[in-house]
Amino acid sequence: MLRGESQGEAAQAAASARPAVHAPALRIHRARVVFCLLVLYLIWGSAFLAIRIAIDAIPPLLMAGSRFLIAGVLLYAWLRLRGAPHPTREQWLSSAAIAMLMVVVANGTMVYAELWVDTGLTSIMISTSPLWAALFAGIRERWPSRSEWTGMAMGFAGVMLLNVHASLRAHPFAAAVLVLSSISWSLGSILSRHARLPAGLMASAAQMLTGGLVLVILGGLVGEWSGVRADARSVVAMLYLALLSSLIGYSAYTYLIHNTRPALALSYSYVNPVVALALGAIFLGERITALEIVAMLMTVSAVIFILQGRSHHEHHREPAALRDPSLHSG
Repeated sequence: MLRGESQGEAAQAAASARPAVHAPALRIHRARVVFCLLVLYLIWGSAFLAIRIAIDAIPPLLMAGSRFLIAGVLLYAWLRLRGAPHPTREQWLSSAAIAMLMVVVANGTMVYAELWVDTGLTSIMISTSPLWAALFAGIRERWPSRSEWTGMAMGFAGVMLLNVHASLRAHPFAAAVLVLSSISWSLGSILSRHARLPAGLMASAAQMLTGGLVLVILGGLVGEWSGVRADARSVVAMLYLALLSSLIGYSAYTYLIHNTRPALALSYSYVNPVVALALGAIFLGERITALEIVAMLMTVSAVIFILQGRSHHEHHREPAALRDPSLHSG
């Protein structure tokens, strides 16, 4: 009996001491999550416009491939200079597999679809990503909580309301391509949480390098080089996408998808249309209607529901950043 009591006391003491040990790391993790969310909300909110400007003069596959290749080379070189280890053969293969889903199929098809559809329809279809991710996560990990489901439904409805002018019938092929993009992005996101990828930001670098290279090769194979007529405006847009949307944004998303719930990591898809609308009002003087204000309030409420949607199981589970110290090196 005394032995059982001593074991119970030891376990209780260890449990009570554990939060104190992890408290500084947990604070750092939470600060990084907030920073990464702000990066995705603000930078990716302006990416749709930058893509449209860039593909006016640079064919879609070459543009998408170039932006990821530039970002991947810069990030890989910086990490190697800091002493990060070279990915193993297995890690390169895993990174390439994830990149095929998230960079080549998901991003490549989305950019290609923007040749025919406006950003409104694009944002509607991309906002289905959290719903697909919830399905894949439910099969592979756990189903979202009730609050997360409420938030995702409210966020999708808000994006639909924000884009009531977008016609889902105008370009059925482009709409189908965007659905494929959302499914591929969501599937790759969930699978990446369990793949044998390089530690920290090297995972982002390896994915952008391999995915960007494949897109550039595909662009060459379909003859896109002959259609390049880059001007200063398109080059600036592509560099913006490479340095901010890919280098910073994709790295931020990689951190979030590995260290937070999928619903929270993909909440950017609800906020980005709101950010785009706000930027248009601030810098272009565009008028915001009452209906759009209601839609914006719905998307903000959706994020609040998702933030509160932590299940009892996940509340007691450590994020990967606390289990793997190498993730703090990024």
